Amino acid sequence: RQHYASLIDDTVTSGARKEKACEEIGLSIRTLQRWQEQGEIIPDKRPTAKRPEPKNKLTEEEQQAILDISNQEEYANLGPSQIVPMLADSGQYIASESSFYRVLKANDQLTHRGKAKPKNSRVKPRGYTATGPNQVWTWDISYCPSTVIGRFFYLYMIIDIFSRKIVGWEVHDSESGEYAAELLERTLWAEKCVKQNVVLHSDNGSPMKCLTMQAKMLEMGIIGSRSRPGVSNDNPYSGSLFRTIKYSHRWPSEGFKHLEDARSWVKGFTNWYNNTHRHSRIKFVTPGQRNNGEDRAILAKRRELYKKAKEN
Repeated sequence: RQHYASLIDDTVTSGARKEKACEEIGLSIRTLQRWQEQGEIIPDKRPTAKRPEPKNKLTEEEQQAILDISNQEEYANLGPSQIVPMLADSGQYIASESSFYRVLKANDQLTHRGKAKPKNSRVKPRGYTATGPNQVWTWDISYCPSTVIGRFFYLYMIIDIFSRKIVGWEVHDSESGEYAAELLERTLWAEKCVKQNVVLHSDNGSPMKCLTMQAKMLEMGIIGSRSRPGVSNDNPYSGSLFRTIKYSHRWPSEGFKHLEDARSWVKGFTNWYNNTHRHSRIKFVTPGQRNNGEDRAILAKRRELYKKAKEN
């Protein structure tokens, strides 16, 4: 303030109008007059002003509770966007998602949590939209390493894009259209949607296009959908799931010793993914809850809990 007032005084002394001098530095004449009300420049008191603390400011105990919970084994590989809904589903409210982020950041714990690399955005398959379970599925095959260099097992997975539920899976020691056809038929019967015009999306791999698979799809009343030639991200749901699998902290980085070991691991993962994992794309409910229509009641209960927490 004193600097600007001095500049204006010098300019006025040199013959300029005070209003014009104020205009040049972006200051109104009324502001200058307010600064000089007591015959001298009144210092700006804002930097040293004592402001009341927000009523909702977290106490040290609450901040420590956030850190303690975030570092528990159950939550250590999860971000606040998953931790807060999981606590809410068990009837607990510690703090808001933004408070979790703020406390973790202040304690240098907001680096990407878990083994996975930050996600890239993926483009959804064009042409089909699911408004309920068992309308549109997507499937793919991915490598699973073994403990023997150069040997792989092959993970087959079918996903429902509405609920993100893994509806069918199998692990084999080779890629085969016959294996894929068997899995498809078994999954359709298990989900009770034979001849229900389920759309099945896939990429353009050999097992997807083989005659055995095409014949099985025709027999079971399946509508086929495949990725556009030369477009690598036209099957994003399967790609995202395989990424989740292989960056899971449970994933055996040394590989699987036997085929049965791989099958046992995938069985356990599927149970966890469908029934425990809160999926970010379905508002952090589990795929099983979404598939069974339980998500609306769960989300309504969360909203009520958050509302009461804000009122308190």
